[in-house]
Formats: sequence, structure tokens, C-alpha cells
Amino acid sequence: MLAPAPSPTGLAAASARRAPGHGLRGPPGRASRPGWSACAWSPSTWSWARPWSWCTPATSGSRTRRKAASATCPSPTRTQCGGQRRPWHTDDRHCDSGAPASLQREHAHYFGYVYFRQVKDSSARRGYFQKSLVLVSRLPFVRLFQALLSLVAPEYFDKLTPCLEAVCNEIDQWPAPVPGQTLNLPVMGVVLQVHIPSRVDKPESGPPAQRSHENLLPAPVVLSSVHELDLFRCFQPVLAHVQMLWELVLLGEPLVVLAPSPAVSSEMVLALTSCLQPLKFCCDYRPYFTVHDSEFKEFTTRTQAPPNVVLGVTNPFFIKTLQHWPHILRVGEPRMSGDLPKQVKLKKPSRLKTLDTKPGLYTAYTAHLHRDKALLRRLLKGLQKKRPSDVQTALLRRHLLELTQSFIFPLEHYMASLMPLQKSITPWKTPPQIRPFRQDDFLRSLEHAGPQLTCVLKGDWLGLYRRFFKSPHFDGWYRQRRKEMAQKLEALHLEAICEANIEVWMKGKSEVEVVDLVLKLRERLVRAQGHQLPVKEATLKQARLYIETVISSLPKDLQVILCPP
Repeated sequence: MLAPAPSPTGLAAASARRAPGHGLRGPPGRASRPGWSACAWSPSTWSWARPWSWCTPATSGSRTRRKAASATCPSPTRTQCGGQRRPWHTDDRHCDSGAPASLQREHAHYFGYVYFRQVKDSSARRGYFQKSLVLVSRLPFVRLFQALLSLVAPEYFDKLTPCLEAVCNEIDQWPAPVPGQTLNLPVMGVVLQVHIPSRVDKPESGPPAQRSHENLLPAPVVLSSVHELDLFRCFQPVLAHVQMLWELVLLGEPLVVLAPSPAVSSEMVLALTSCLQPLKFCCDYRPYFTVHDSEFKEFTTRTQAPPNVVLGVTNPFFIKTLQHWPHILRVGEPRMSGDLPKQVKLKKPSRLKTLDTKPGLYTAYTAHLHRDKALLRRLLKGLQKKRPSDVQTALLRRHLLELTQSFIFPLEHYMASLMPLQKSITPWKTPPQIRPFRQDDFLRSLEHAGPQLTCVLKGDWLGLYRRFFKSPHFDGWYRQRRKEMAQKLEALHLEAICEANIEVWMKGKSEVEVVDLVLKLRERLVRAQGHQLPVKEATLKQARLYIETVISSLPKDLQVILCPP
């Protein structure tokens, strides 16, 4: 395996998350030169990876140079390499249908993964040689693309375009990232073995076991996850407040993370957004935000309330410009020692006045739930016994998973009660409607079916649910669940039609009614075949047979219209 370039070198994972058209475009065709960055770009299912001239020059100062390397990426308007490539979105619908909600593609955003290199060079005007390699993808596979950039970037900096062309050709041959599959991905003489998460995967209580190497030569490098970060390392300075941070993220509160570097900023923001799994994070988040962003004025204005965004920044200037935001988390440089870093303290926002503000969580928020002191004791004991970081991460992730599940289960239970009974679905009538979600009825149901059944934590659960109802996460969860229930209802109705005797129904029906049935059955077949309805293949086969039977009973002129040659 190739090693990363010597320090100072930075790998900022997902340090840019942009909507198309927001800081993404730049003039194509400019030649790269020292002080400018290169972008990896390729029209494939996995990512874009083609050489591209950069549109933002690096500026002086180490922190500023890192910003320039990971702030913006150009749009895929033209590539410098020829050859036919399959469109990156070929298998989007199929891949998303089986993926966990938190890993489904967001078609309004790209993820940018950046490897930044800076070395002293006396011949350069500013005394440093600096360059970045950026990988842009719709896939939020942080761990996988970190590993990929660690392999590719050092070689690219030495060999430039030929190296990148070879890597692009290898990536173009990778199989589609279908959920549930274990893939071997060859690149630069190394095979990366990864498992693509599926929504049917069960959460693992410990570090994932390595899968079979299948006698591959060379032996593959097994990645335990394509997307999960080292949660324990990310949350080390805030372990005492991780539950309060979970509440803030759950409620979609505006939150600023002020970190010493883009890498720390990116990882902290991504760790925060991942702590709600299996609930999908429905707010906006920016792992690395700079003063050059097009939304800088929108986020810093005091004429309106801050948006529901988790914002990662490194410039101390933001302490002043974002002082009106209700929650600001400032973290220091990560410590590599075996001891638990000094925990940040809770502080009032009024103390956030100077540019040299110390690390801390600046908020007036009061947690609804009591802190789980047993978890903190277990993690501290693990540090004393030098327990591996991946085991510590598994403990922390399990705690957050169970906390989120305990919160969501009552909502799921109540939502299921709104579904019409299957016996009320008849083949030749419009299926009954899903009953509306009534917040007061749900809150009353918590007395006998609340989170206290699965969670030992005490606190104001009712107050937490009331605030959750006003958050983007409730709206996103409810819309998704209602959509799934409507699809299930439609599938059950289709099954009821296929189980009925269609010839009996056709007796005495007008041609208009028969044609209407054909059109509706065809529409549902199209939806089912597009992975939008949970229907068995036997049902689909029966539906096609019914369509043929119905059409054959119509006059010849209508048959020609419905089944053109």
C-alpha cells in the first residue's frame, strides 16, 4: 500500500458538500501550475475522477491554503480525457432502493473528498509547494474515499495526469455499489474489499468481522466500513456532552463547529450527523464552510433566525459573525495520548465575545434527558485498559443507536396503527386512506408504549417529542413513512385485484371501465418494476396476464390502440 505524503499533509473527508451551482463552477481548460489545485472528476457510478484545472488560487497562510484546497469544485461541463463512460447515475434508483435511509444519494448535493499536500520549497515564491486532489461523488462513503485518496494522491503528485488516467480506467471497471454486496475494488495494485451497507443489515455490536479474502492476490485491504468514522476519536473532547449534542442534532438546531483544521471540522460535523442513525439526517450540513461561500451572507445575517444547519468552520472570524447562532461548539487540536482529553465545558453564549475563546459548548439549551453516566464510566475504563479505539467506537455507536431507536419506536408503533387493516382492502374499490397523524393522540399513547419500555434514561421525553414535531427531522421521517405506507397500501390493493376473478368482474362492464382498469394496472406495473412498490414477482406475472385477458375481450380497434404493433 502506498503511504500518504510526508507532513504537512491533510486529508479532509467530505470537506465540501455543495448543491449544484453553489460554488461549483469554474472556468475549464486552464493549465495547472504550482499554487493551484487539481480536481479528480469522472462520470461513473462511483465518482468523477478526471484531471481538471482548478478555479481558486491558493493564498498565503497554512490554514488559508487548506481552505482553498477544499472549498470549491468545478462542474462537470467538460473533461480533458476522451473515451466512452457509462453515466454515473445508471444504477441510482436500484442502489438507493436497498440502501439505508442515511446512505441514499442526495440528488441536490455532491460530496467532495480532499487530499491536500503542502511541503517546503525554497524555489516557490511563498516558500511552499501545495496541491490538492479532490474526488467528487454523490456517495457519502467517507472511509472508502479516504482510503482511495490516500493511495492515489501521493502518486498523482509525482506522476500527474498519466497516474490519474490509469486510476480512472480502473474505477470505471468497478461493479456498481449495490447494497448488500461485498466488492473487491482494484486500484493501483491494491484491492480494497468493502461491504456496501443494506437496509436489511443488522447493526453490529462490535467491530465487523473480516470477510473471506477469496484467495485473492494480492491479499485485499479490508475496510470495516465504507462510511462510518472513528466516532470515539471524533467525540473524545465532548464525551461528557454527547447526549446533549444528540438532542441538538435530533431537533435540527443550528449548530456551529469551530475547529482548528478542515479535517477536524469535517469529521466532527460528519460524526454529529451520523449519530441519528438509523434516522435519516434531514437538515443541511456543511463539513467545511468558508467566507468565500455563496451563502456566507445568508448564514451570517442577523435579520432572520439562523437556518437548520450544522456548520463546520476553521476561521476564528466566524466567532464574531456567527455569535447570534444559539449553539457553538469549539474544539481544540486532537490529542494522541492514551488519556481522555480535557472535556469541553458548557458555557453561556454571552461569554463568546473574543477571538481567543477557549474550547467549549456555548449554548443556553437545557437537555431534556438525564446524562448516561454509566456510558462515560465504561469509556473511561476502556481508556485505562487501553481498549482498542474501534471497540470504544462500537460502544458509543451502540449507545447512540439504542437511544435513537428508543425514541423512534413509539413513533413507528403509532404510525403503524394508522394503516388500514388488510381485510378492508377490496379489489374493485379505491383502497381506504391512511389516517392522519395526531400529535395529541401520540403523546397520550406514550404512557403505555413510550421510550421507557426500551430505555433506562429518565427525563422529559414528552417535552423532547413536542420539540421534535417542529423539527425538519420529524417532517422528513413522517413524509418517508407515509410514502412507504401508501406504496404498501397500493401493493396490497394490486395483490387483491390479482387474487380476484377478473372474468366475473368484467361481466356487464362498459368499455370505458375496462380500458380504465387496463391503464391503472399498467401504471402500477411500471411503478412496481421501478422498485417503487413492494410487490412479489408472482403478483406482477398475474397482473400482466390479467391485462392480456382484459385487452383480448375488447373490440379490435381498441386492442390496436392499447397494444400498438
